[in-house]
Order: sequence, then C-alpha cells, then structure tokens
Amino acid sequence: QVQLVESGGGLVQPGGSLRLSCAASGSIFNIFTMAWYRQAPGEQRELVAAITDGGNTNYADSVKGRFTISRDNAKNTVSLQMNSLKPEDTAVYYCRIRGSYYNWYDYWGQGTQVTVSS
Repeated sequence: QVQLVESGGGLVQPGGSLRLSCAASGSIFNIFTMAWYRQAPGEQRELVAAITDGGNTNYADSVKGRFTISRDNAKNTVSLQMNSLKPEDTAVYYCRIRGSYYNWYDYWGQGTQVTVSS
C-alpha cells in the first residue's frame, strides 16, 4: 500500500515563505514524475510544478521565479519551496507521483492547506 504524506502547510503573511514536503511510503519503485497541484475554493485543480526523475522541471506561469520544486530519489520525497507568497496562492496543495513498475501507477496525497493572508 503506497501512501503520500504531505506536510508544511499553514498560514503565512503575503511576501512570506513556506516549504511543503511529500514523502511516499510503501513499495514504490521507478517514480517518473513528482508534482504539486493546488485547488482553490470554487476552482479546478491546477498543476503548480513538476519534476521528472531526470531533474527536468515545469512550473505554472503564476509561480515561476517564486516556487522551486526538488526531489530526493533515494528517499522518495518531493518538496516545494514557496517564496514571495501572494493571497492568490491560497489553496489546498496536493502531491502527486506517477511511474511504472510492471504497471503504471498514479497516486495523490491527501492535501495540505496553504493560506496567505495578513
């Protein structure tokens, strides 16, 4: 049974920083892509940032230059460093991993709330 456990969310003032972490536990091999998504109230879930096993990254235009995604392949973890946070970054942030080991797999975390407010 694979589980994704996210941590690091919370309340922060505009201009502040937060670091989200996601750890995959269980029998998990060959993770190709690790990513962070977010969903604000009344909005669709959107991709924030993704990183491949080779280290290639992709960011939403709205977070480029402010957020940095990183991963530790040995520990099966992915992190999201969020700087210069804005109120519009307020959302539930979800971790997602995709890969293949005999079969393709696609797992989501339970989500962690990020609130940017003064």
